[in-house]
Parts: sequence; C-alpha cells; structure tokens
Amino acid sequence: MPTSHETAQAKPLTQAEFRTWLDERPGSDLGHYELLNGRIVVNPPAGWPHGRIGIRVARMVDEYTERQGIGFAFDSRTGFDLPSGDTLEPDASFVSTARWNAAPAPVFGQFLKVVPDLVVEILSPSTRRRDLTEKKDVYAKNGVEEYWIIDPRARSLTVFSRSNDSFDDGVTRKTGPVPSRLLPGLRTPIEHLLNY
Repeated sequence: MPTSHETAQAKPLTQAEFRTWLDERPGSDLGHYELLNGRIVVNPPAGWPHGRIGIRVARMVDEYTERQGIGFAFDSRTGFDLPSGDTLEPDASFVSTARWNAAPAPVFGQFLKVVPDLVVEILSPSTRRRDLTEKKDVYAKNGVEEYWIIDPRARSLTVFSRSNDSFDDGVTRKTGPVPSRLLPGLRTPIEHLLNY
C-alpha cells in the first residue's frame, strides 16, 4: 500500500487500469483512492469534524432534491468516471434527472459514468490543496455546474458557479442559507451545517 498521499507512477493511468488496480487491492485495504490527472491519489481518513459536516450536507442535499423531485444526491462513497479520464469521489454530490437519464445506465458495483451537477468537497489537511486547485479545475472542465468548498477551520462555505469552462470567483458565507443558484430553495443555515 502506498505510504505517501500520492503514489509515484511512470505513466498516467487510464480509468480501466485504475479499476483493475482497485479490484486487485486486498480486502483488508480500506483506503480511499481517486484517479486525478492520471495518477492514483490516496485519501486518508480526514478526522474530526469532517464526517459530521459531510453527513449533514449529504442529508440536506438529499432531502431537498427528493422534495423537489429533481434528481439524486450521493454521499462520499460514490465514485464518478468523468469524461476527462479522472475518477473522483466527492464528499457529496447531486445529479439532475436530465443528466441521469442521458448517462449510461449504472452498473452494480461500478463507478457512475455521469458528470454531477453539484460537487461538494470538505477541506481537510491532506486534501486542501488538491480540492482548491486540481480537483476544482477537473470539475469545471467536465461540466460540473456548482462546486461547494466547505472550510471547517474557517467555518465557511464557498459556492463556485460554472462560467464557460471554469468557475467564477465564488461567494463565501458563514451564516444564512447556502447561496446556490442550482438549488435555490435551500433554507438550511450554513451555521447549522458547520455546528460541531
């Protein structure tokens, strides 16, 4: 098992090679791995309060999208094979009914081959740099409409909206409802999500 956060590789891996590598992992390996720009990235456990925030965010998005009947929410264990060749596992995500219906049918036990409309990442010491740079660029390039960054230390949420092939400068808030254009009816206060 790799000991660093990112494994060293001689050549970029494809999604098929990544899937084979994952399938060959021993059952005792409980690591979280992503394929980012052709390399395997190891995501160690994030620690407190990441999981507490994550469950609140996923529940909020799920309840809202169910109530509105507009698509499906997913938690942090869902991997997405993106058109760019990256396979990422955001902390929470949402796929609209339109994108879901246009995508290939899901295959049991495999990654979804659809681009989420919304991706949420919760910053942790080991993922902070990637979430704010590489992953943000990958999500924009693949057509994610909104990207939320939750910073537990700052107790803030930043919403980036897609503009052409990149995200805008974002709107950061610490209180009040989430400033989402994609999910405009959200009323859960940000301070509730970050109350730990």
